[in-house]
Amino acid sequence: MITEQEKQYLRELAKQQRELSEDPVMKERERLWYLHNSLQGERPMVVMEEETFLDEIMPPLKCTSEDGKWIEKQILKTLLPERLFQDDKVVTADFKVDVQVELRLFDVPVKKVFASEGAGFHIEPVLEFLEDDMGILKDSVFIYDKEETMRKKAVAEETLGDILQVRLYNSVNHWAFALTEKIVNLMGMENMFCSMKTEEDEFHELMDRLVKEMVRFLRWQEEQGVLFLNNGNDYMGSGSYCFTKELPGKDFAGKVLSRHLWGHLNSQESVGISPEMYHEFIAPYFSRMAEEFGLVYYGCCEPVEMYWDQDISKYPHLRKVSISPWCNEEFMSERLSGGKVIYSRKPSPNFIGVQKEFDEDAFRKYIRHTAELTKDCKTEFIFRDIYTLHGNLDKVKRAVEIVREETDK
Repeated sequence: MITEQEKQYLRELAKQQRELSEDPVMKERERLWYLHNSLQGERPMVVMEEETFLDEIMPPLKCTSEDGKWIEKQILKTLLPERLFQDDKVVTADFKVDVQVELRLFDVPVKKVFASEGAGFHIEPVLEFLEDDMGILKDSVFIYDKEETMRKKAVAEETLGDILQVRLYNSVNHWAFALTEKIVNLMGMENMFCSMKTEEDEFHELMDRLVKEMVRFLRWQEEQGVLFLNNGNDYMGSGSYCFTKELPGKDFAGKVLSRHLWGHLNSQESVGISPEMYHEFIAPYFSRMAEEFGLVYYGCCEPVEMYWDQDISKYPHLRKVSISPWCNEEFMSERLSGGKVIYSRKPSPNFIGVQKEFDEDAFRKYIRHTAELTKDCKTEFIFRDIYTLHGNLDKVKRAVEIVREETDK
């Protein structure tokens, strides 16, 4: 239970969030995001994703109750970016409660063995030879813990509902439709690649079944009422934000369907296969998945240029594509010239995350290269996968400032 002392502290934090949301700077950023996502942007948008180095910037929590710590951490995560580095994230006067939804794909367990240190893991395949093993796949299981969701919503409303608007949202769909990741989780990378060559028909059958299960998951979410409009200050893709007037707005009173939403697709696991194999084994299923959404953000860390002309550029409703550190920027900047699809640049995290000291000259040269290539593109800079700042918090703010300096020319 949240104590009375915790409640008063949390209400003060909520008031700080509400006050910050009313700052004209936030209204201006919101205006710029709407223009940007409609392909009419006035300047590149800059986002610094802090989740991976959050431990270095998060102060010790004052609350001791579990619900208190949950609310405190969420509000602090909203306040800290503006206090520390002033990127283009928008602070709004709301508090989000994540619905407790779970997908158990094909009702089989994913078996991962994690390293003793770090983020590495090994997958123990559930499927090895598709011809022999596909029989273990069942209908997927979808679970919605409505009781816990509504309990948390009630706690948030009782604590700060008169200060911030408490609303439900759904984070499951942020990464749920990375189709090849789900195949790798079942088979392992080597088995997936081998199956494309040795069990072609069975691999197509598996991909077809996967898409059907994911579409069924969307239909189930629609019926359960756990899809929510993500056309405002909502995270989507690998680090971007959803402000748009091209999808239903806040006054929409009907059932929310997947076609009303942004969706995110990526196929990082396709790295290493030829464009011909991507075209045959991957693209048809991602294209079908893209049909389910109103707007689509494609990609994460994978390079996309090999598959762009023949496939990715033709995915339905495509609005943004991730240009990772491994992408051919020259190729993709030429292809995205004219601004019909947003060039969602993911700069290398090495400049900020590897050394304690920040080599501003090298970073500036690196960013300038992208800025010069993308003068005719609609561009955003999304910084991700920075796992440590080595205690030097100032370099994050300087990185944001340098990007703005180099793109404002």
